[in-house]
Amino acid sequence: MRNPLAGRFTPAPVVEDVQEKAPGGREAEAGVIRDKGTNATYNNKNDSTDRVDDSDAISLDAQKGVQDIEAMTKVWTRNHLILAYVTIWCIFFIDALQSSMSGSLYVYVTSDFWAHSLTATTSVMSSLIGGLFKLPLAKVIDIWGRPQGFSLMLLCLVIGLIMMAACNGVETFAAAQVFYWLGYNGVTYTISVFIADTSSLKNRALMFAYASSPYLITTWCGGPLAQAFLDGPGWRWGYGTFAIVTPFVCSPLLYLFYVNYRKAEAAGLMTSTPSNRTTWESIKYYVIEFDVLGLFLITAGLALFLLSFNLYTFQTLRWKAPMIIAFIVVGGVLIILFAFYEKYFAPKTFIPYELLMDRTVLGACVLSAVLFVSFYIWDSYFPSLLQVVYGLSITHSSYIVNIYSMGSCFWSFVVGALIRSSGRFKWLALYFGVPVTTLGVGLMIHFRQPDVNIGYIIMCQIFIALSGGTLVICEQIAVMAATSHQYIAVVLAIESMFASVGGAIGSTIASAIWNGVFPVRLAEYLPAESKGDYATIYASIVTQMSFERGTPTRDAINQAYGDAQKYMLIAATVVQVISFVSVAVWRDIKVKDFKQVKGNVI
Repeated sequence: MRNPLAGRFTPAPVVEDVQEKAPGGREAEAGVIRDKGTNATYNNKNDSTDRVDDSDAISLDAQKGVQDIEAMTKVWTRNHLILAYVTIWCIFFIDALQSSMSGSLYVYVTSDFWAHSLTATTSVMSSLIGGLFKLPLAKVIDIWGRPQGFSLMLLCLVIGLIMMAACNGVETFAAAQVFYWLGYNGVTYTISVFIADTSSLKNRALMFAYASSPYLITTWCGGPLAQAFLDGPGWRWGYGTFAIVTPFVCSPLLYLFYVNYRKAEAAGLMTSTPSNRTTWESIKYYVIEFDVLGLFLITAGLALFLLSFNLYTFQTLRWKAPMIIAFIVVGGVLIILFAFYEKYFAPKTFIPYELLMDRTVLGACVLSAVLFVSFYIWDSYFPSLLQVVYGLSITHSSYIVNIYSMGSCFWSFVVGALIRSSGRFKWLALYFGVPVTTLGVGLMIHFRQPDVNIGYIIMCQIFIALSGGTLVICEQIAVMAATSHQYIAVVLAIESMFASVGGAIGSTIASAIWNGVFPVRLAEYLPAESKGDYATIYASIVTQMSFERGTPTRDAINQAYGDAQKYMLIAATVVQVISFVSVAVWRDIKVKDFKQVKGNVI
């Protein structure tokens, strides 16, 4: 979902006939933007961004990874382009299938280790690292190349799957989650950048919709597959199987990268300038270029600070526990040190603030964060709610959980077609996406209760799916439309970083509310004959479901679920208010007839 650019500039709002700076190193004069890298001009009147002239030459001032992909798109055939997109669909299908299956297995893995209430906690570190690492990854694929970044992330993904298959405790599982989500997010991110490299801006929303379309199929397969592994060889083989299948499915895309890289090299389109650096000088160069110290400070700081809200209920002294106090203090200090280091000392800043100065980029990133904060608050314990309170099987609960994925992926085709025909995207987000998302989440405050028909929950999920699919596509198009090709990887990384940090914050809020409300209400509602089983009921979803529906104990469990869900959904709805402001500040950029990429593209 997530390394900076050198140099500083501050893009101002679009104003006709006034000189200003524009994102990606463009100069604006008398209503016209000129890109320094390509010498192309853009019409800047009426807040639109129409290409007036363009050279199809490789961007000589871009970084090597960008030059390489531009060279490759010039030499590959249409058949290779088609084959690449077919392979991309297969990769997303396998990843979506594995992700859907894994989402159903999580609660059983944590319950296997008697730690069901840590379900949301296990995703905090993985969300943070998976998102924050995308900015260094953007630097990797811009400096070294798209294939190199893709291969590195594939390796992390496979390592994570192997670790999950072999884990013997919730701690090892959480560590495996870091590797898995680092690799999973990295693979999907590098492919998204590749799609941006090989598609025109007006068609890009449709191409992103195409890449996410496997969810329309995997929605119906993930739950039954998880059930089959649980009933058969066990959840460990669920992860182990995909550790074998995933590299096999990814190999054709790597082959296409290799073949066309060699073809471009033979055609003399690849440029290679020796660095003449010693080994130590290279290490120093990349440590600075990737802002390793800044990355460590922000990751460690956010992780420690957020984990304190997830783990305080497991301490006897709760908030007064020395470990919790240390997490909050040290985490807070590291976050402050990160801010000071980035402002005054960092040779290369971790976050490219010059891009964030553009209101469209910043607004889209804030929207991404808010959506993920809200989503992870209401979604973290949703599968458990469906199985415990409504008595659904893993298969049927997975269908409802995946309404969001299926609906948003289907609707993204409609959004892509509307963007292509109208040439605009802001109106879709402002007048449909944000209001309907807020409505869907708000309605669940009332409907996610034990005595309410599940059909109303399904209705809310459909609302959120259609509006969420609109917002995800629009925010990605917004960040890409606001800059030039050489910065596509970076702005997508920033947007994804905000999403991942938002997801970590959302998981933290969900965990804090759950651990603060559910055990208290459970102890209050349990009948006298079941109070002795309080600890095992709290710790395991299997134990919760072992009590017959309609019995006082099961009713008490269900009511405790309902109380916790109510507070979680109130928080998820309130945070959506920020979405209205974040979309309202976007520039109304026209993407039709905007030529941003070079070579043989879609």
